[in-house]
Amino acid sequence: MKNFSALVVMILIVSILSISCADNKKGYELALITDMGTIDDKSFNQGSWEGLKKYAEEKGITYKYYKPTAKDTDSKIDSILLAVSAGAKLVVTPGYLFEPAIYKVQDEYPEVNFVILDGTPQDGTYTDFRIEKNVYSVLYAEEEAGFLAGYGIVKEGYTNLGVMGGMAEPAVIRFCYGFVQGANYAAKELGMRAGGIKVDYTYIGVYDPTPEVQTTAASWFINGVQVIFAPAGAAANSVMAAAEQNNGLVIGVDVDQSGDSPTVITSAMKMIGESVYNAIDDFYNGNFPGGQSVILDAKVNGIGLPMETSRFTKFTQEDYDNIYQKLVDGSIKVLKDTDAKDVNKLPLDIVRVNLIQ
Repeated sequence: MKNFSALVVMILIVSILSISCADNKKGYELALITDMGTIDDKSFNQGSWEGLKKYAEEKGITYKYYKPTAKDTDSKIDSILLAVSAGAKLVVTPGYLFEPAIYKVQDEYPEVNFVILDGTPQDGTYTDFRIEKNVYSVLYAEEEAGFLAGYGIVKEGYTNLGVMGGMAEPAVIRFCYGFVQGANYAAKELGMRAGGIKVDYTYIGVYDPTPEVQTTAASWFINGVQVIFAPAGAAANSVMAAAEQNNGLVIGVDVDQSGDSPTVITSAMKMIGESVYNAIDDFYNGNFPGGQSVILDAKVNGIGLPMETSRFTKFTQEDYDNIYQKLVDGSIKVLKDTDAKDVNKLPLDIVRVNLIQ
């Protein structure tokens, strides 16, 4: 009887080990490594994750996300290695902070494909940019998304605006530059006088929600700012909290943030989820665009405002379609960070910018 019991236990152990090995062998084909934040950050991580998750669940593909233990490049590489060891065939990395990590792993794992959003692989010193056949770099025309938001808010009737960027980094600068240009364009169409639109403009130096950010935003609202454009990651939550307490409005970025607060009137969106979904679809259809870096703009519906959930009352869908078409056909040229080193060097003849250091 004892021998029979031992045999049963041995069979059970072998069965469990076999199942475990089979699961490990299968692993997770699709992986996402989070940037600074989580997959529910209402911003870049979440948009990327939603695109990956949607594709994986539609097609029955295994998937998982990994969160680095720290913000440095080595921690990002460690998370990528975890994903690869777990069977990842394609790894999505949202954010320019992954540039040095992808620069290194693209050589170490040529059989794995990588999608980097908002960045291109570089050696960490910005002296050597290199993208191999297993890497697809996706950038966005933030300046156009910001332009649409600035245009729409002035057409809505607001004239005392604020811009709170997270850090003075390329993507954030493009958002902010586009916003003030859009406001200026709308003001000209409305025949407003020079200085008719006032913009308080600053970079707060963080992407995290803090009491300090909320206090600063509250002081802006108290002093007359009606709407704050906040390309500042999770720090925008602090701006929203200030808006809720001071009868202000907020313009979100990256994804539709209308559900985060009733103060969000619209969002300057990058179509992040769609671009991740499409990249994965290309991979599984044998058309992975490796070795390329693309900029998704209005011409390919890479940016936009979520008009269905925006809280505009005067700026209509027709108004939006008309201005969007001008971006598509090139009749409007929106300047970006490489065109002007300072916001006050932009050609603004109606908007008056108060640059706050």
